[in-house]
Amino acid sequence: MKIIRLIFCLSLAVFACGFGCTSSKPVPDPLAGFHVSSLGNLDANKTISDDYHDYIQKLSPEDRKYVGPTEFYEDGTGQHAVEIEEALNGTWWFHVLIYDKSDKRIKTIKYSPGHYAS
Repeated sequence: MKIIRLIFCLSLAVFACGFGCTSSKPVPDPLAGFHVSSLGNLDANKTISDDYHDYIQKLSPEDRKYVGPTEFYEDGTGQHAVEIEEALNGTWWFHVLIYDKSDKRIKTIKYSPGHYAS
């Protein structure tokens, strides 16, 4: 009887670790290839500045309330990006707006790199 109980416990442990210990796939960095740009550099660009401020204003009131720091990036080829940070209900959210050389937004990405204790 003890051997059956031992086999059952080991089988249960293997089953629990095999299915219960999975980790989520890391989010690929949408800003790979970009480097930080100065706030003055992009805020002097009225087209990008107006666009990302408009983007923030179009977020829901709940989202807009928790918008935090904004970072500015460039990639050396003339493209720019704006990263808007948001902390909402225990989850970090990042909104990344990517602009082409003519300052037209070509991509918008929203992703969560993780959680925080609320």
